Amino acid sequence: MESKSDETKKSKSASIGAPKNFLIPIMLLHLRDWNTHGYELMEKITQFGVESVDQGNFYRILRQLEKDALVTSEWDTTSGGPAKRIYSITKAGEQYLDLWAGSLNQYQKMLNQFFNVYNPFFTPKSSSDKDEEVD
Repeated sequence: MESKSDETKKSKSASIGAPKNFLIPIMLLHLRDWNTHGYELMEKITQFGVESVDQGNFYRILRQLEKDALVTSEWDTTSGGPAKRIYSITKAGEQYLDLWAGSLNQYQKMLNQFFNVYNPFFTPKSSSDKDEEVD
C-alpha cells in the first residue's frame, strides 16, 4: 500500500512542465535581443510564458552563466537610483543558444511524430474552444 507521500512524489514526477534547465535558453534568447537588468529579464521571461520564476534561482543561474562566460554584466550607474547590473549575451552564449535551438528542433520533430502516431487527427484545443464548451 502506498503512503500519501509516495502518491505525492509520483504525481510530482508525472506533472507536465518545461525541463528545469529550459530556463537557460529562454534567458539567452532574450539577452540576444536586449541588454537588460535582471528584473527586466525576469519580467520578459514571465511574459514569454514561464509561469513562475524563483527569483533566487534565477539570479544564481545568471551568475553561473556569467562564470561559464555565456553572459557578461556591468554595473549601470547612469540612473538616479542604486546601481544595477546590465546583462548581455556573449559570443559563446550565442553559440550555446544555437546548440539549444538545434536540440529543440529535433525534439519538436519527435513531438510532432508522437502526435502523428498518437492520433493522426489530433488537434489540440485552444483556450477559446474550452470557453465555448462552458456556454
